[in-house]
Amino acid sequence: MKKQVVIVGLGRFGISMARELYQAGHDVLALDLNETKVQDALGEVTYAVRGDASSEALLKELGVQNFDVAVVAIGSDIQASILVTVLLKSMNIPFIIARSTNQLHGDTLDRIGADRVIYPEQETGRRLAHVEFDPGVMDYMDITTNYGITKIRPPDHLVKKTLEEAGLSGPRDKYGIAVLAIRRGRECVLIPSMEEEIRSGDILILAGNADQLGRLQEIPKEKLLKSGDSSVS
Repeated sequence: MKKQVVIVGLGRFGISMARELYQAGHDVLALDLNETKVQDALGEVTYAVRGDASSEALLKELGVQNFDVAVVAIGSDIQASILVTVLLKSMNIPFIIARSTNQLHGDTLDRIGADRVIYPEQETGRRLAHVEFDPGVMDYMDITTNYGITKIRPPDHLVKKTLEEAGLSGPRDKYGIAVLAIRRGRECVLIPSMEEEIRSGDILILAGNADQLGRLQEIPKEKLLKSGDSSVS
């Protein structure tokens, strides 16, 4: 589902996450004090604004209080990171992700109300963008800039459907996603056939363009192929 996301701080982590979310179809407002970083972000996000995120007046002018998610990606300035997180929390934004530089910083962010504290040394912006924003995604790994592999829990309405009935048969399915394997408990079905049935508890291993890998959750029930109809277009 499309979300409105504000990202504060356009360092390497912030811009990578902003770019990935924008390419995945989310509305992304990028905010930074550095004019060069803001200019570099133009065309890679929905809006790029130069400004001080510690200013409540500016945030309200930009309508940040109505956003679904805020990402505090400020790097070395721990004081600013904490201040902005507190301010965003006071604006009742439903979900706040905050970047931490060390364990003490992370503990502080957690205590002041950040819903998710991340450590860039352990997680990349691109991976986090998929894991946090694509429903059901458990993990994501880059292969190239615009291509990756993901682990995903299939939506309930695909359970008990074959890969063909779900439109997921073949090395490149109708949604532009390749099903590499199905993890089923301790077993793994490699390169599953089109007759393979998706079961409850399965984990699908998929490959495809980064902006397509979240689409499995969007396959509407009414568009699923009926049993016995093999006309996958």
